[in-house]
Amino acid sequence: MSTGFFVTGTDTGVGKTRVSAGLIAALRGQGLHVAGMKPVASGCTATPTGLRNADALELMAASGLDVPYGRVNPYAFAPPIAPHLAAAEAGMTIRFAAIERAFAQLAAQSDCVVVEGVGGWRVPLGPDGDVADLAMRLKLPVVLVVGLRLGCLNHAALTAADIRRCGLPLAGWVGNAIETGFERLDDNLKALGDTLQAPCLGVVRHAAAATPVSVARDLRVPLSGS
Repeated sequence: MSTGFFVTGTDTGVGKTRVSAGLIAALRGQGLHVAGMKPVASGCTATPTGLRNADALELMAASGLDVPYGRVNPYAFAPPIAPHLAAAEAGMTIRFAAIERAFAQLAAQSDCVVVEGVGGWRVPLGPDGDVADLAMRLKLPVVLVVGLRLGCLNHAALTAADIRRCGLPLAGWVGNAIETGFERLDDNLKALGDTLQAPCLGVVRHAAAATPVSVARDLRVPLSGS
């Protein structure tokens, strides 16, 4: 199979972490050793051992591998702002080479690495490029998380088109019910399927207390990026 998947979203707050953790759980259920990675994160909390990001910690818990935090989340920033701005404020520069080294170390310890992006597909990261450029550097098939709400058809179509324009395979998409009462859900899901022309890997139901294992039950996990 591929060395992993790059999980991106139609926007920030659409459930990338929930789906990434579920994907890790589903792959583990197939007998694989799976590492999670959140290369860049803002909105981190200060702890005695350094800045920690809730999304990265969730991926680590879902993975169950004993790896250093800094390998999972090489760039952690406190302010909940765009990462390139947070990096500048901290006097740092996000460099893809450092992320690639951490990824290679995780890949050497696992069968598969699930990498969660930050924000949407074209969020700037710094002089090396944006989220899309990072995905291209890692050469991973992409899983697109579509937040099921008004506007998702446009956002999903634009993101999927740009993923393909970048030369990366779209392994599939996941619809994530981020709000209750979304009108014409079935019609929107059909429209997404017709527009994205990629496998639907599942529709994650709205649940306040969802766990990686429960999300995994809603997913149909690909074993390759083809």
